[in-house]
Amino acid sequence: MAKVHPLLTINSSNRDDASCSNNRYMTSKRETFTIWMKSLVMQGNGCTTFDENGEVVYRIDNYDNKHSNEVYLMDLRGKLLFTVCEKKVCSFRRWEGYTSNNIGGNKPLFRVKKSFRSILGNKESSYKVTMRSDSNCYRLERLNGESTAFRIMDNNGRVVAEAKRKQSSSGVVFGDDVLTLVVEPHMDHSFIMALVTVYGLIRNLI
Repeated sequence: MAKVHPLLTINSSNRDDASCSNNRYMTSKRETFTIWMKSLVMQGNGCTTFDENGEVVYRIDNYDNKHSNEVYLMDLRGKLLFTVCEKKVCSFRRWEGYTSNNIGGNKPLFRVKKSFRSILGNKESSYKVTMRSDSNCYRLERLNGESTAFRIMDNNGRVVAEAKRKQSSSGVVFGDDVLTLVVEPHMDHSFIMALVTVYGLIRNLI
């Protein structure tokens, strides 16, 4: 199978604060996306994200590899936005997000690890997102009742994004690999999608 590789970048902008960054991936209004946990390349492993107009805006193409230790979040044209890596420290898993492919030469923009309360046996699955800048942190939290539904909260407890199983206007519920993602204003959509990627890896969906 022919593979479409990401357009790798050498340098990237410093996006230490995803809620205040000034880039084309952020808007002043609430945005809704549809996420399909499949690649459009022969419907292989990966993820495809559509905007409200039905246009593809983000994609991940893993081809025959599911749950890879390193995945690339790209835009429609194949521009690399984030490299997300899974690592193991002792028996614990963690995930790191980089804004380029030069992983060895850069510090990650963010790190994700299971929160202490989840490790202690709390039924609510929660993951702490630590930014390169210590001024901000986020939390990934699974919603009760749905295995693939989750929300992202900032350090003030404000919900900045939420994903649930997609439901049509007539009330038909799609499969658990099709989600509706709602992102609040002034949030970097590409950063949110990077966290969606992490959650997909956690749930073995990508």
